[in-house]
Amino acid sequence: MQPKSWTLLQTFACWNWKCALMSAAVRSLVYVAAMARSGPHGRLAVVAVEMAYVTLTSGLYAGMQQRALSLRSHFSGNLIIVAGVPGLAQFLDWLTHCAVGPAAPPRAIVAASIFTLVSALFHLHIMRRDVFLTGHTGRTLADDFRRMPRLVLDFVLRPYALVSGFSTRFARGVESEGAL
Repeated sequence: MQPKSWTLLQTFACWNWKCALMSAAVRSLVYVAAMARSGPHGRLAVVAVEMAYVTLTSGLYAGMQQRALSLRSHFSGNLIIVAGVPGLAQFLDWLTHCAVGPAAPPRAIVAASIFTLVSALFHLHIMRRDVFLTGHTGRTLADDFRRMPRLVLDFVLRPYALVSGFSTRFARGVESEGAL
């Protein structure tokens, strides 16, 4: 039996249009904010490259992340969603900016990298809750947006919940050792 070859059509079959739309809009705003002191010509060129490139690729990357949700190992899927796909995306983004011309200044690259990490964690958070998925597992974009305020609040409060949960478990452990 011949192994199946991966075609360009199959690659774009997993393209996530919801994330492409959102990523292009938000990442461009991050670049504009990071480059606020640059002249309008340089800023416009970088944002134009960002819009075109991110619209095309972020949907593909989000599709890859969506596929990673179905991996048997939750840890492997989470690692691909948070580190693998975003790392590849940042590297290819940097190469694209270098190839096309005006290279983004270091503060824009740092800002975009930080945004990419937070964005990847947010993608994991919402995709594990069946939001911004496309295909047969997806809901309507309107339904996704209706669920978004609660998910954003949960995401923002998650570090507090993790720390307070850890401190509570730690305190219980100390109390139980003191009782011995």
